[in-house]
Amino acid sequence: MEKAIKNSLCFGVYSEGSQVGFARIVTDKATFALVADVFVLEGHRGKGLSKWLMREVMEHADLKGLRRLLLLTSDAHALYAQFGFTEIGNPWRFMEVLRSDIYTKPA
Repeated sequence: MEKAIKNSLCFGVYSEGSQVGFARIVTDKATFALVADVFVLEGHRGKGLSKWLMREVMEHADLKGLRRLLLLTSDAHALYAQFGFTEIGNPWRFMEVLRSDIYTKPA
């Protein structure tokens, strides 16, 4: 995770000196960005922090004007729809290599 954060554009949400939210953006800053690892801790939800966080992400100078932004979500579709995200129009164009056990195997 340290390496992922070091090589990404990261956003934090803080309350009283403690981190309560986070978003990580993987981007070439020219055409593409992947919104990843977005969270607000449970005790801080319902206060508009996730909306504020996403507004900051979408308005960031390095991300404005990109041709494509992608994200994966299991439960926050309504949040992201407020910022223009929709279901992928041509899912057949997307492919993946998924190694779900890669972090459990010995190096």
